[in-house]
Amino acid sequence: MSSIPPPVKPVTVPEFRSAKGQRKLAVVTGYDYTAARLLDAAGVDCILVGDSLGMVMQGHPNPLPVTLPQMLYHVQCVLRGTKRALVIGDLPFLSYHESPRQAVRNAGKFLKAGAAGVKLEGGERMAEQIAACVRADIPVMGHVGLTPQSVQRFGGFKVQRNAAQIVADAKAVEQAGAFSLVIESVPPAIAEEVTKAVSIPTIGIGAGAECDGQVLVFHDLLGLFPDFRPKFVKAFAELGTAVTAGVSAYCQAVRDGTFPGPEHTFK
Repeated sequence: MSSIPPPVKPVTVPEFRSAKGQRKLAVVTGYDYTAARLLDAAGVDCILVGDSLGMVMQGHPNPLPVTLPQMLYHVQCVLRGTKRALVIGDLPFLSYHESPRQAVRNAGKFLKAGAAGVKLEGGERMAEQIAACVRADIPVMGHVGLTPQSVQRFGGFKVQRNAAQIVADAKAVEQAGAFSLVIESVPPAIAEEVTKAVSIPTIGIGAGAECDGQVLVFHDLLGLFPDFRPKFVKAFAELGTAVTAGVSAYCQAVRDGTFPGPEHTFK
C-alpha cells in the first residue's frame, strides 16, 4: 500500500461560487507565507490578501497608502504557503479607479503572479471595471457596504445603512460578472436582503450570520492586533497575550543567563 499522500485539490473559482446555498464559506485575510501555511492547513476556503495590511502590517490608520507593488509582494508570499485555499488579492486604492483599461492592466498582474482573482471595492460606479476584468478572464470578488478605500468620503469607518443603495450596488456587481461579494459593516437585515437578492456568494464582515460566508483578518481572529478591535470581531484565540508572555520569558532567560543552556549549544 502506497504511503504517498493523495494530491491536494485546490479550491477553484467555480467551486467557490457554487457553494452558495450548499455550505458556508470560511474566508480569512492573511498577508504572509507563515500565516498562509497555517490557514491552508486549517482548511479555510479562501485567503484574501487584503489592503488592510496597510493598517495591520504597516501601521497606517487606513489602507490608502498601500501600493500595487506592495500588494503583489504579499500575494506572492501567501501563494508560496498555500496548496488548497483560493487566493484572492485586493486591488489597492487608485489602481483601478481611473478606467476599465487600468483595472484590467493591474488586475492582470495579480493573475500573472499566481492569484486566482482580485477583489475591488464599489458597486454601481465600479461595474464597468468589474465587467472589463471579467471579459479579460480575470475573476472578480466585489465589495459593498463599508468600503475602506472610501474612508475619507464616509468620514471614518462607519456602519452603512442605505439599504436601497447597498442592494443596488450588489446587483450591479453580480450583473457585471463578479463570482462573489464581500458585504462589510451593514445591519444584518440588509445583508440578508442582499444575500437573497443575488445568486453569487456573499461574504460578510460585520454583516450578521445570514451571509453565505464570513471573513475575518488573521490577526484579529487570533487576538494579535490589540490596537483596534471592531464590534464584529471575535478573537478565537488570544495569541497576543501568549506572544508577549513568551518574549518576556525569553528576555528574562537571556538576562539571567539560563538561555542558551547546554541543550541549545553545539558540541
